[in-house]
Order: sequence, then C-alpha cells, then structure tokens
Amino acid sequence: RIQMIFQDPFASLNPRRKVGNIITDGPIAHGANPAAAQQRARDLLALVGLNASAMERFPHEFSGGQRQRIGIARALALDPEIIVADEAVSALDVSVQAQVLRLLEDLKARLGLSMLFITHDLRVAAQICDRIAVMQRGAIVELKPTAQLFAAPEHAYTRELLAAVPGRKERAPAA
Repeated sequence: RIQMIFQDPFASLNPRRKVGNIITDGPIAHGANPAAAQQRARDLLALVGLNASAMERFPHEFSGGQRQRIGIARALALDPEIIVADEAVSALDVSVQAQVLRLLEDLKARLGLSMLFITHDLRVAAQICDRIAVMQRGAIVELKPTAQLFAAPEHAYTRELLAAVPGRKERAPAA
C-alpha cells in the first residue's frame, strides 16, 4: 500500500536484473501471475513514457531520467495508495527534473495517489506539493498549504529557507 521512489535511480535498481524483472519481481512475489505481471510492467513502462523494449535492457543502458522513470514504474507495480518520493528528482538535471515532476503530478491525478515528497528544495516542493511541512532538526516547525507558506511564512527558519531560494525576491513583512 506504500511504495518508495528513491533519490538515486541508478543505485536503487539492481544492475544484474533486466528492467522487466525489476518491475515484475514484487507483484510475482505477492502472487501475481507472471504473464499478467509482465503485461502490467509493459503498461507501466508506457505510463511513465518508456517503450516496452525497455523490459529486456539493464539499468546501465538508460539515462538518469529514464532510470528514475523505471523506479517510478517499479513503485507503481504493486498498486500503492501512497508513494514516498525521497529526493526523487535531486539527482537529475533541471530539464529532466521538470519532466519527472510533471509525470509525478500526472500520475497523482490519474491514479488517485497520495504522495509524500521529501526534498530540500522548496522550488521543487512548490511545483508538486499541496501542503509543505518545514522541518528543522527533525521537528516540524511549520505546516501550511503551499501558496500560504510562500506568501506568509510564520517561522523564522521557513523565512530563511525562502530567502535562500534563487531568483525569489525578498518580500517585506506585512505591517
């Protein structure tokens, strides 16, 4: 019911297994018919924007963004209700980050998924999160809907983080 998308798509995929096996191992271990699991894997690859021919290839044969898409397909293979995305785009270049974020947003809406998106980058969080919890030293110091957090941060640490966002103009506090 809960699946994970990891930060490093290369390290999270077994280099000795073909992509088809990586995606089908979980469902088959949970009792799925192998042929049905293979078809589901092909469908999931298409859903994340990869060709079914990826089934027969190894992770090292793909770019970082493609590997992250494979990791997303693997996470979806067990039909989770919740996806935990731990720094899922931090290892990707900016243009690929944007593509993967759009994919995740589309999957959330299309599949009715809930997502816990962990990131150090508030710009990334603003693109995909409905609400943001800001943590400092392991404790939540502020939790608000995204727009409210950016418009009116209450905690000093949140204000510091927002001030550090490149390209974001400092706003004067309301009187």
